[in-house]
Amino acid sequence: MANKWGIPKEVEEFVKKRDLTCVYCNNKFSNTDRKLKQTWEHIINDIRINNSENITLCCYSCNASKGNKTLEDRLESKYCKEKNITKETVAPVVKIHLEMKLKKASP
Repeated sequence: MANKWGIPKEVEEFVKKRDLTCVYCNNKFSNTDRKLKQTWEHIINDIRINNSENITLCCYSCNASKGNKTLEDRLESKYCKEKNITKETVAPVVKIHLEMKLKKASP
């Protein structure tokens, strides 16, 4: 049974075990600090893609800063620059998306 975002239960369980910190800023999640509360994130902004390669956990601050930006645009944002979030510092699940994008762009 899927949750209210349509994420299948098995994907939700896998992601919760994999993403113990924010996939962008690497901060530990907190239930007492709203900015560090864990939230569901679609790396590719398409709610129909609910597999473990696209679904991650990130903190509220990172999720709120993303909006509907693409991953590449997000990493160039003022927020990411201020927080020193780069393609080198993000979690492996995010790096995979960046690498796939590069491969598609190569002739």
